[in-house]
This record gives sequence, structure tokens and C-alpha cells, in this order.
Amino acid sequence: MDVSDLKPTRPRTRGPRPAFRRGRPSNAGFTLIELLVVVGLMGVIAAMSVMILPGALNNARADGGVSRLISILRIAREQAIAQRRTVRVVFTAPNRVVVTRVEVPGPGTTVLTDVVLEQGMEYLLFAGVPDTPDAFGRAAAVSFGTANVLAFTSEGTFVDQNGDPLNGSVFLGKPNQPTTARAVTLFGPTAQIRNWRWSGSQWMH
Repeated sequence: MDVSDLKPTRPRTRGPRPAFRRGRPSNAGFTLIELLVVVGLMGVIAAMSVMILPGALNNARADGGVSRLISILRIAREQAIAQRRTVRVVFTAPNRVVVTRVEVPGPGTTVLTDVVLEQGMEYLLFAGVPDTPDAFGRAAAVSFGTANVLAFTSEGTFVDQNGDPLNGSVFLGKPNQPTTARAVTLFGPTAQIRNWRWSGSQWMH
């Protein structure tokens, strides 16, 4: 074989890689029916919010107001124990709380707290809303029997003007809004404070 007959082989050259085949661009959008369904759902959600939100806000505000009262009472008890003094509590309509320390020697007193309850809460009884399960009385919105002095002692008990342990209840709410009915009860011997919330049919602790 003549060497001249041999043809040089040309190296294979790879051409440009074929581009990936892309699917057909989708030109499908929302149909009119789909848009109507979405708009309808948004309308339902908005309507539910309009109905539910005000009630939820009122309940949250009522809870905030009663929590403020409970905080004041607990701090008053802690001050009585820590300072070894008698600390008096006065509930003044419609929504004021005044806490004073009885000085030694008496009869001087020092105001420790003088606040108005938050969120428009007032001392209030609603028709048809019964006494709490503690059954400490419901003769008035601030119900502590015939006691004219309410005080925490240095031992931490809650007593009347004679130094006798005193049970009682404070009922609260926003005028003309029964769903905001709340109550705070105090058990004299231990000064236990309990928070009650009216569900519309019963008191919940």
C-alpha cells in the first residue's frame, strides 16, 4: 500500500450542543371563574373579620382591664407583707382603685397607688349574670358584705375593719356589653385572688 494513498483522518469536531428544548410557553392565565372564586373567598373572609374582630377586641380589652386590677391587688398584698404594714384598698365608682399604707404610729396614711382601670372597664353588674362559683356575694358590683374597711395585713390576709378575714367579689365590665363581664374574688384567710370570665352562659376560671 502506497503511503500516499492514506488519507489523513480529520479529527471529529463537535458542533454546538443543541439547546435544551423548552416546553411551549404557557399562555394560560386565570379564568373568569377562578377570579370570581378568589374574589368570593376574599369577601367571605372580610365579612367574617368584620363580625368577629370587634368582639375579640372587646374581650381582649376586658381581659386587660381586669388583669390590671388583679395586679394592683397582688402588689398591695406584697407591700403589706414586705413593709410590715396594713395596706388598705378602696374601690371608688366607676373604676378607680386607691391603695394606702397605714403608718405607725397612726392614724396617718400614705397613698401607694391611685389609678383608673384601663380599657373602659367599670365596677358593674349585668342583669342575668349570676354570682361566681365562689359564691362570695353579688349584692353590689363591689361586694364585701357590710365591711367599710378592706385591707391586707402584714401577715398577708385580707380583713375588714375588725381584723376579721373577709371574702368578697368585684364585678366589672364595659357598659352595655355583657360579653365583657368579668369578676375578681378574694378569699380572706389566704388572700387568694381568682379571675373569672363570663362565657355568655357560665363563669369560667
